[in-house]
Amino acid sequence: MANDRLREAVLNAGLTPLSLAERVGVSPKTAERWITLNRVPYPRHRHAIAGLLKERESYLWPNAASPERVARVAESEVVHVYSRRSAVPYDLWRRLIEQSSERIGILVYAGLFLPELVPTLIRDLQERALAAVDVRLLLGNPESEAVAQRGAEEGIGDAIAGKVRNVMAFYNQLQDVPGVHARFHSTTLYNSIYRFDNEMLVNTHAYGFPAAHAPVFHLRRLSGGDLFDTYADSFDRVWSSAAPIWPPPVAG
Repeated sequence: MANDRLREAVLNAGLTPLSLAERVGVSPKTAERWITLNRVPYPRHRHAIAGLLKERESYLWPNAASPERVARVAESEVVHVYSRRSAVPYDLWRRLIEQSSERIGILVYAGLFLPELVPTLIRDLQERALAAVDVRLLLGNPESEAVAQRGAEEGIGDAIAGKVRNVMAFYNQLQDVPGVHARFHSTTLYNSIYRFDNEMLVNTHAYGFPAAHAPVFHLRRLSGGDLFDTYADSFDRVWSSAAPIWPPPVAG
């Protein structure tokens, strides 16, 4: 059976089995067997290929690593654990935003604290988007049952819906910026997710407590890990089921 994932990744990278072999330092026949016969490369070659093709090892070779190794790598993806959101350093937020070069994703119900914490957030997101960074904002639909339920669980009534409307006063300034997309979701939010390229802050949610009082995991994606990708996939699932907040631009 051929490794179609590897074949497609090689083609998407503008390479051939021959050029892949040259870049990795193996014989063309070896590289061809990786693709046509689904032979699994040595770990050092898997790491080099994944970096070259900008794909995850676990995607290209799902069964190559033992469960024990996957678990160890996942542990290494945890950079730091903060006991509560307020403990996340301001400088970390700034670095993650300013150094993003490919994508920024924010999944919250309201997340009103962020533009209050980072006064230049709207300008920063605009600059990142104009630099070809894909900016995706996922906010809770203020009319949804999920948002109302969260407010009830925290004992604050419809305050979260009000916060969503308040934070929109900030994000609406980005409505006409190319590369910025915003959607309302109506999902039960188990975690707030803030993604910046291959780093992520995951704010866990605890029943009866506001997100500000719950722990935050700082994650950094590793090629052979799956912890980061679990939350990245969760973000994508919510995005796919959410509805655009802003109307599509009118063609001139």
